[in-house]
Amino acid sequence: MLKGKKILLGITGSIAAYKSAFLVRLLVKAGAEVKVIMTPSSTDFISKLTLSTLSKNNVLIDLFDEDSWANHVMLGRWADVMLIAPLSCNTLSKLAHGQCDNLLLAVYLSATCPVIVAPAMDEDMWHHQSTKLNIQKLIDFGNKIIPVDKGELASGLVGEGRMAEPETIVKYIKDCLSVSKSLSGKKVMVSAGPTYEPIDPVRFIGNHSSGKMGLAIAEELYTRGADVTLIMGPSSINLPDNGITSVRVNTAEEMYEACTKQFDKSDIGVMAAAVADYTPVKVAASKVKKTNDELVVELKKTKDILKSMGENKSSKQVLVGFALETNNEREYALGKLKNKNADMIVMNSLNDKGAGFGTDTNKITIFDKSGKEFNYELMSKKEAAKNIVDTIIQLYYA
Repeated sequence: MLKGKKILLGITGSIAAYKSAFLVRLLVKAGAEVKVIMTPSSTDFISKLTLSTLSKNNVLIDLFDEDSWANHVMLGRWADVMLIAPLSCNTLSKLAHGQCDNLLLAVYLSATCPVIVAPAMDEDMWHHQSTKLNIQKLIDFGNKIIPVDKGELASGLVGEGRMAEPETIVKYIKDCLSVSKSLSGKKVMVSAGPTYEPIDPVRFIGNHSSGKMGLAIAEELYTRGADVTLIMGPSSINLPDNGITSVRVNTAEEMYEACTKQFDKSDIGVMAAAVADYTPVKVAASKVKKTNDELVVELKKTKDILKSMGENKSSKQVLVGFALETNNEREYALGKLKNKNADMIVMNSLNDKGAGFGTDTNKITIFDKSGKEFNYELMSKKEAAKNIVDTIIQLYYA
């Protein structure tokens, strides 16, 4: 699977750099061509000679070496994948803020290939708020993060922050490179997040949806080659700048208008947003004061976006709905599948711990209109997104 693939390995100043020798050996053994770039500080942890011997290529450290110049632009275009392992806390910060004071950083900023990083640092550094923000920035840039391991650290503590083992990293790269572009040429619309229905200029009716599930689906569809438009409600999560077209909306009416407009020109619609079922009949022009013991807000139904799309979709379009339930989950999900004329329904339950709004995990069951049922255990929302997209492809594009 890695035979003939070009891997550009960046090594930074971390004690975990000793694992890079094993990593290079595994990549070369798998048939990959490996070139190594080291930061100056990484040479304190592993030798240039060791890595050049194992990779069978010259190891680069400096932008300038006597009269020669390391062409960072061409290096960034040469690779099928750029891997930075280990990624130290210091280099993480530099990547997140666009610094360019060594060859590795220059190549990263010039890379046109996918970039994968494997962080390595002590537990307190890993959990520091600045590290979390920097990791999120890399994700927002479209980079992939290999999760850290938990175990004994260089400080002697036991906790999170260990770089993933070389075998895990190689498998991760294989999985990334093996993803087929089976949805290439398909236009997909994904809705995500909540809607806020205003009562007055400062108050609203809303829900706890974070938009994480919809975003994960949008990113997975994009990975599979689709042209993706993400319509996101008022979520606080940052949207990626990686080729996915993003549209921000606030209310159910705005969600309806945006989704209707986009679905008309889409091959697939995935309706993961938690749209309000009701909205206030009247919206106060100024803040409602607390003058009475009771406040009555009259509500009216919002437009049923999924049903409207189900009524108007063509035979060539695929429509996927979501059903978050608290009781009679299966019955309500199957009813929604039929009544809304959807092709698939993704069901989850607030009774399942770790599923539902605001979490990074989900437990889903997928139903399709032919009677097929796919059950999954609790997993990350990214893994759930992969399974949802796999099912779409299996049922309609295989």
